[in-house]
Amino acid sequence: MVFLIFGLRTKVTRSAVVQQVCPHCGQRAAQVLTRRSTKFSLFFIPLIPVRTRHLQQCTFCAAEYPVSRAEAEHLLAA
Repeated sequence: MVFLIFGLRTKVTRSAVVQQVCPHCGQRAAQVLTRRSTKFSLFFIPLIPVRTRHLQQCTFCAAEYPVSRAEAEHLLAA
C-alpha cells in the first residue's frame, strides 16, 4: 500500500506598516502590508508555488484589499 500525502499550504508574511489614507473608510491610519503565498506540498514539504497575493489591511476599519506586486514593492521601498 502506498500513501501520498499532499495538499496546499499558505504562509502569511507581514511585510511592512505604512501610513496612508484608507480607500474604504477615508481615515489616515496605519496600513499593514502582507504577502500570502500558497504552495503545493508533498509529504509536508512545500514544493511548487501556486499563488502569491499582496494585501493591505487598514488598522482603523480592518478592511482588506488586494495590492498589485509593483505597488507592494513601491511601498516597501518607501
